Amino acid sequence: MTTLTAEQTSLVQEKATAIRVSILKAVTAAKSGHPGGSLSITDLMSLLYFVEMNVNPKDPKDPNRDRFVLSKGHAAPALYATLAEKGFFSKEELLNLRKIDCILQGHPDMKHTPGVDMSTGSLGQGISAACGMALAGRIDQKDYRVYAVLGDGELEEGQVWEAAMFAGHYKLNNLTAFVDFNGLQIDGDIRKVMSPLPIGPKFEAFNWNVIEVDGHNLDELHQAIEAAKACTDKPMVVVMHTVKGKGVKEMEGQAGWHGKAPSAEECEKFVAEVLEV
Repeated sequence: MTTLTAEQTSLVQEKATAIRVSILKAVTAAKSGHPGGSLSITDLMSLLYFVEMNVNPKDPKDPNRDRFVLSKGHAAPALYATLAEKGFFSKEELLNLRKIDCILQGHPDMKHTPGVDMSTGSLGQGISAACGMALAGRIDQKDYRVYAVLGDGELEEGQVWEAAMFAGHYKLNNLTAFVDFNGLQIDGDIRKVMSPLPIGPKFEAFNWNVIEVDGHNLDELHQAIEAAKACTDKPMVVVMHTVKGKGVKEMEGQAGWHGKAPSAEECEKFVAEVLEV
């Protein structure tokens, strides 16, 4: 397996910082949104779009591109900030998050936002669509890969497990799912709301390969993605142990920041903190 070069690591870290700043500014400008679960997947998003995935902002509908599905669609600020950083649209557009007649809705919209491969928001539907994309790639004899991100609270949706059964049955080895296991959902600790634990053994029961990683460790994430590419007979799920609100101490590990926007003053303080790291 290959390892990340120093240049790649530096690039991903630089872009992750920029994406975190954009998330904070976009949600603050909108006065609504979901910063906590957006910040927890930022390191993965930066790695995928700036190292791992075959995507081209100049040709967002390339039939041979890799596909990305944000199944936890409420983390749209993370996806939008990443797409803007990659060049799919202007970063200035991020300040129009959730504004009427603009391209960045509260949840991803494949019809109006360049770079969005699937409209998501109803939890469980995104991973199901990702399974369909992966099967279509096999039928069409394409070598693109499909990546999907789920929330740990999203695993409480029964449709997730129907999709898991489907992917395992059809041996969708071109599908890699990431579970953002930060332990918190809008109503608090996932173990108390409706525990989906243990996560790994459940996916294994549906014939998936499972790898558990530190979701903020770029080398561990990269090695997991490399392992998924090398697997020939199963889909892969990467269970990422993450921190909700990662990068902003006041937000970290706090369920209250699941769906709350910072004030202008808080945003200025949080952005300064992110840039200092």
